[in-house]
Amino acid sequence: GLCLLVLRVFIGVHVFLVSCALPDSVVRRFIVRVMCSVLGLLVRQSDPQLRGAGARVFIANHVTPFDHNVVSLLTSCNTPALSGAPGFICWSRGFMELGVTGSRAELVDSLKEYSAHQGNPPLLLFPEEAATNGRAGLLRFSSWPFSILDEVQPVALQVRRPLVAVSVADSSWISELLWTFFVPFTVYQVRWMPSVPRRADERSEDFALRVQELLAMELGVVSTRITAADRTEHMKRLRHTSRLPFAPGGCPWGILAMEPQLLGGLSLVPPSLPGGAPEDVRVMAMAQQVKEVLPHVPLEVIRTDLVQTNCVDTTIANLLEGRVPFFPESKEAEDLPAPSTSQAAAASGIQGSVAAPSSKPATKQFAKSPVERHLSLQERKRALYDYARR
Repeated sequence: GLCLLVLRVFIGVHVFLVSCALPDSVVRRFIVRVMCSVLGLLVRQSDPQLRGAGARVFIANHVTPFDHNVVSLLTSCNTPALSGAPGFICWSRGFMELGVTGSRAELVDSLKEYSAHQGNPPLLLFPEEAATNGRAGLLRFSSWPFSILDEVQPVALQVRRPLVAVSVADSSWISELLWTFFVPFTVYQVRWMPSVPRRADERSEDFALRVQELLAMELGVVSTRITAADRTEHMKRLRHTSRLPFAPGGCPWGILAMEPQLLGGLSLVPPSLPGGAPEDVRVMAMAQQVKEVLPHVPLEVIRTDLVQTNCVDTTIANLLEGRVPFFPESKEAEDLPAPSTSQAAAASGIQGSVAAPSSKPATKQFAKSPVERHLSLQERKRALYDYARR
């Protein structure tokens, strides 16, 4: 793997220089595609006769940071830069700079003006606005790409590689590139679909939902209502959980797998659907682990939260910090903080538990400075975790 990585870095420099030197044409795409196969990027396509059948906007699901580069090996297209500072890096990655830094309305107006010139290549847009591995579900499509023109062409992307997962959450495009060079090969499957026109009096939101459903059916995955903002918030929550004292390593969420319990509370599939017996057994096993740490918490409350979080440590954190309300099963838990729906209420419950002299966390005087109060809260939380384990 390391030998492939070093060798392909040098070959990749030559691929970049060749792609910059040659003008956009069939010859350039063929040469670069062959050189990319040496880098381990294998591109396959289905139904090429449908490619560019009159559509000026391609709509694709987002899997890796290089989806637009892969599609550009098959046909001429441009993807606008939506994030990141413009400059050499943006240009070298193959994005089109529009110079628009304002709202989405300004971006749509600029793209409409771009598409009005017939000499410009088609646009390739990713309405998910965030990458997933594409194996279980699609993020909710944004409506602005469907406000540009009244006809779009869906493009279904699937990526697979051995040994290493595709689209690791919170990974940068550089790390994704290095992993691509490290593994023996990465296969991109591009499936062209027929163009989809807008119906009469159809809103952009409904148009986006209809295309999302078509792409989900083509890929054999679920069409979800989870947005890119929900994904970002979920990753923030996981980063916070990984810093808790009882979970130094966090949960094994490294890959955004789009499972039904992906975003804690935003379930894609109800747990009561048929075929969920093995899942129930796994949830009950995790519930028993939580029950050993928190014997005063009802088992049904633990199970309900585990269905949403799919993580023992996260459920323990939710119960201890008062995010999940419950009524204790035994009197030995009465000295613990009363259940609450906010962390502040949980903290005040900890301050009020002054009964047991040796086994329970002791309270302290109210600190004057915010820093001291924060440290005091962290100490009380850590003491509560130790007490819950005992």
